[in-house]
Amino acid sequence: MADAGRHPNIELLTLSEVQRVDGYVGNFKVTVLKKARYVDEKECTACADCLEVCPVVKPDEFNLGLSTRKAIYQEFPQAVPAAFVLNMEDCLGNEPIACGKCLEACEKRCIDYDDQDKEIELEVGTIIVATGMEVYDPTELDEFGYTQYENVITSLEFERLINSGGPTEGHLIRLTDRKQPKTVAFIQCVGSRCEKRGNPYCSNICCMNTIKDTLLIKDHWPEVQCKVFYMDIRAFGKGFEDLYKRSMAAGVQYIRGIPGDIYEDPKTKNLILTAEDTTTSELKKHEVDMVILSIGVVPPGDMDNTQQQLTLQRSADGFFLEAHPKLKPVDAATQGIFFAGCAEGPKDIKDSVTQAGAAAARANRLMRSGEVTVEAITSMVDPELCTSCGICARVCPYNAIYVDTKKKTPAVVVEAACAGCGTCSAECPFGAITMRHFTDEQIMAQIEAILAENAQDKIVAFACNWCSYPGADLAGTSRLQYPPNARLIRTMCSGRVDERFILKAFKLGAPIVLVSGCHFTDCHYINAVTWTQKRIEKLWDKLESLGIRPERLQLDWVSAAEGQKWARVMREVEQLREAVTAKEIEHTKRVITEDMLKKRTKKVKAKAEAVA
Repeated sequence: MADAGRHPNIELLTLSEVQRVDGYVGNFKVTVLKKARYVDEKECTACADCLEVCPVVKPDEFNLGLSTRKAIYQEFPQAVPAAFVLNMEDCLGNEPIACGKCLEACEKRCIDYDDQDKEIELEVGTIIVATGMEVYDPTELDEFGYTQYENVITSLEFERLINSGGPTEGHLIRLTDRKQPKTVAFIQCVGSRCEKRGNPYCSNICCMNTIKDTLLIKDHWPEVQCKVFYMDIRAFGKGFEDLYKRSMAAGVQYIRGIPGDIYEDPKTKNLILTAEDTTTSELKKHEVDMVILSIGVVPPGDMDNTQQQLTLQRSADGFFLEAHPKLKPVDAATQGIFFAGCAEGPKDIKDSVTQAGAAAARANRLMRSGEVTVEAITSMVDPELCTSCGICARVCPYNAIYVDTKKKTPAVVVEAACAGCGTCSAECPFGAITMRHFTDEQIMAQIEAILAENAQDKIVAFACNWCSYPGADLAGTSRLQYPPNARLIRTMCSGRVDERFILKAFKLGAPIVLVSGCHFTDCHYINAVTWTQKRIEKLWDKLESLGIRPERLQLDWVSAAEGQKWARVMREVEQLREAVTAKEIEHTKRVITEDMLKKRTKKVKAKAEAVA
C-alpha cells in the first residue's frame, strides 16, 4: 500500500466513495465523494500529540472492539496516507467547539474543523472493481455461544489477539481472566456450507487459515493443545497439504464433526462442546479454555450500489459474476470493467494477487489500443419509425440507449456499450430497431424453412448463444439420446426472441415452441433473461385468450454445462408435441391468422384517421 501511495502514476483517494458512474468503455465519467478528514494529510506527521490529549474513548474497529481508540486516530498501523483522521461523530463537537484540545496540541495546526466533503469528477477508460469482502457475523448461530460467552471469539478476533501490533501485543490470552489457555478449539465452516443458516458456498480460505493458526500456536506456545472440529479439510492449493500434515504432526487433533452446542462452566469459564466424531460414530464432550469460530466470508453490504452504478451481474452467492468463467474470468459483462480479488468470489491472497495482475493486464491491453473494436451484432434505430417511447432504453441491460421522451428525439444507440443481446428489438412495439446479423427477416426466414415440410413433426427451439445452444451442443458431443426432430434457431440471448417469432411459428403449423436461455443468476446479458420471462408470461395469457393451450409454448433455462438437462427437456417437449392433434394445429393457424388480420386492419384504420 505504501508503494502504491508513492507511485507517481497512482492517485489514492482515501475516505472516498463512488457516487455515480456514467458513460461506457473508454469514456467513463466517475463522480467520487471525498469525505472530510478534518486533518490536513499533507501537513500531518502522525506525531500523536493530539491523540494524547483527546478525552474521547471509543471501541477500535480495526481491532474489532478488543481495544480502544480516540476520536482522532490513525485507522491502522502503516495506513496510507500516514496521517490522522478526526471522526466528527465521536468528537465532542465543533459548533461551537466544545473541546478543541487536539487543535491546541497540534504544533503544525493541521486540524481544520471546517473541512468539507468534496465531489471529484474523473474521466477514465476502464474500471477495475476490487470491493473485497466482509466476514460473516456468527451471532445468529446461537448454539456456538458467540456474544454469550466471552471466551468464544471469531478467527478474525483471534488474528488480532496474537498479532504483535494487536491489543495484547501478541500474547495469547483468554478474555475472561487474561490467562493463557491450555486447550483451544477451532470450529470450521461457521457461516459456510449451510443451506438453512449462513451461506451455502465454501468460503475458500477458512481451512487454511485455521491450519496456519494452529501452526502459529504450536510454534509459539507448544504446550497449548489444539482441537479442530471440521466437516472436510479442503487443502487444495500448492503446498497446502504439506501445511496440513505439519499441523497434524505438531500434535493438533482433527475431529470430523461440528459441535451441536456449547455451554460454559460458570466457575472456571471453560467451555464444554458436544460433538460426534463421524469417523468413529462416537458422541463426546470436550472441555476447552477457548473456542475460535472459523467464520466464512460474505459480499460487502454495499454491493447493490456498485452493481447498479456499473451495470454488473451477480451470481447466486451474491458476488459479482464474470463474463465467462474460462475465457474471460476477470471481465465483467459490461465492456471496460474488470474484477480483482474477492469482488468476484472468495479467494486467498495468492489468487487475489493473480487476478489483480490479470485485471490490470486486461485493462492495459484495452487502453493501449486507443480504440475499441465491437462485434458487428449491435442494434440500429430507424429514426423514422422511432416514436421516442423509451421502452428500449428501459429494457437495455447496459444503458446503451439514450432517448429523450419529453423532447421526442429518436433513440440513439451507443455502439461501444451495446452488447447485442437484442432485448430492445424484441420489446420495441414499432419495429424501429434492427439487430445486425440477427434481423427479424433472417429469423423469420429460418422459421419458414424449418416448417416448410412436415411442420407437425417439428419442434421449433430458440436457443441462446451462451448457454442453451452450447448445452445442446454438449448433449450432442456427449452422445446423449434425445429426439432428433428439434430445429434450433440460435439467438445471442433469449431476450431477442420476439413475440412475433413465436406466433409466426404457430401460424405455420408448429405443434410446439421452446424458448431456452441462461439461468437467472448467470445471464450473460445481466438481466435480459428477466424480460424474456415477462414476455413469455404475457404470451401465455394471450394464447389462452385465443383458445390455444399455453403448454405448447415452453420456457426453460439450460446452462452450457447442462447437456443432460437439455436432453431431458427435449424428451419432455417431444412428449408434449405428440399430444398435439392436427385439429389443434389447424385451430391455432386459423385464430392467429385472424388475430393478425384484426391488428393489421386496426393499424391501417388508425393511420387513415391520423392523416385525415
